[in-house]
Amino acid sequence: MSPNRTRGQNAGLTRQAILEAALALADRDGLKALSMRRIGQELGVEAMSLYQHVANKDALLDGLVEQIFTQAAPPLAEAGSWQEGLREYARALLRLLLAHPNVISLVVSRPAITPQNHRLMEDALHTLQAAGLPPERALDMLYAVTGFVVGHVAILSGGGDGRSPSRGIQPIPEEELQETPLLAQATRVRRSSDSDPRFDFALEAMLRGFDTL
Repeated sequence: MSPNRTRGQNAGLTRQAILEAALALADRDGLKALSMRRIGQELGVEAMSLYQHVANKDALLDGLVEQIFTQAAPPLAEAGSWQEGLREYARALLRLLLAHPNVISLVVSRPAITPQNHRLMEDALHTLQAAGLPPERALDMLYAVTGFVVGHVAILSGGGDGRSPSRGIQPIPEEELQETPLLAQATRVRRSSDSDPRFDFALEAMLRGFDTL
């Protein structure tokens, strides 16, 4: 596909297509590879045509954060309860961040301030309010769950530096646990687990805590 398209040929270009191409490029080559020129090449259009849909580099990066949260949008309206909805949201966000390690640092450092993310939060707050939760408490819960998941993945990825996050708990070598028998026992029990029991434990404790407030 030639990058030298005419204005008419660019008519089908959309913000969503640009963000999807940017996310694919970041996944493949890292955040440093992101530029309007490179994204234009990916889409087969002139870089200048992208500015009709994405104002600047900051708007592009905000859009990448938006993509993660849009895909992990709280399925609260379809869930059997608000607890189940928040649980599924947390697990969906965890899966997406693990699948896109190169954008973890963006999610950690950039607030998700876009109209689309505001609409997602508004929808979630409507559902939580219908379940009997005041909007200010519901918003606290959304931020708490989101912060927990993002912080958890940032720790697994070493601060979101682009390395693939480790999945689950990494065992401590036996030779380092000779003088700490309780720590050795606690970690040994979970050595064979392929899941992340600490994530599940903390998430369930958080949801039960919300239920008691």
